Amino acid sequence: MWVELVTVVVDDYDSAIEFFTGPLGFELVEDSAASTDDGRPKRWVVVRPPGGGTGILLARADGTRQAAVVGNQVAGRVGFFLRVDDFDAAYERMVAAGVEFVGSPRTEDYGRVVVFLDVAGNRWDLLGPA
Repeated sequence: MWVELVTVVVDDYDSAIEFFTGPLGFELVEDSAASTDDGRPKRWVVVRPPGGGTGILLARADGTRQAAVVGNQVAGRVGFFLRVDDFDAAYERMVAAGVEFVGSPRTEDYGRVVVFLDVAGNRWDLLGPA
């Protein structure tokens, strides 16, 4: 048993794909035409870290209720955690790509960590070995 997908609600498919596949280095697993429950067009967009098991479904906000959670899916908390083998290389790549960080990297008992914002404004931890 595993978690196959989690959803991140975004404003725009293409800018979200660019963010996740560019600065974060994820793979685009699927980008297919789909329809909403009432027949309107949408896309089924999945990205995944290389070699990672759980994918992220990038879902464009549909309506005011969904638009209200873009960037605030977990009420301002860090809700997503990206673990990397080479913290410094990942951090430098993301800084060079213009990713917004909240604070500076620090070392904790569990390793190196810094908070960054995704394309929608959600808070993530970038985690690496101590």
